[in-house]
Amino acid sequence: MLVKDAMTKNPIVCTAETNLRDAVGLMRKHHIGGLPVMEGTELVGILTESDLISLLESERISDDLWLPSAFEIIEIPIREFINWEKTKHALRNIGDMQAKKVMTHRVITATEGMEIGAAAELMLKEGIARLPVMRGKKLVGILTRADIINAVGSSHSAKEGAET
Repeated sequence: MLVKDAMTKNPIVCTAETNLRDAVGLMRKHHIGGLPVMEGTELVGILTESDLISLLESERISDDLWLPSAFEIIEIPIREFINWEKTKHALRNIGDMQAKKVMTHRVITATEGMEIGAAAELMLKEGIARLPVMRGKKLVGILTRADIINAVGSSHSAKEGAET
């Protein structure tokens, strides 16, 4: 089976200038975990759930803050409070950030004529959940893990139906 037989055609995309608030809105509305990022007709990146979640990582307890031993019992809560304040400040600005500031720039792609098994192997090797599908330099689809499962499942069901 080929990628073109399993991919989602005409994927939902955003532009490099799309703010994250709007990008997340698209992801929620369409129940998807990533958006190819376009500049005109050129694929320039991909914005994924992982990219967004990485913005929410709070910092580790800072090693440079030390309080006298009399305060050791409250040292960790104070450190965590300082980290929470930094996190709250960062969260206020996330929605206005543009996709190009957060997206993954190195986009791994598939072609329509690639075997679905080769695409699945590439996804596993690279640790990714979706592959934009290209025809030359044109984005024509996206292949997700769910697309592969659905294609393999329907192929298996069709074989079982033919055998009975």
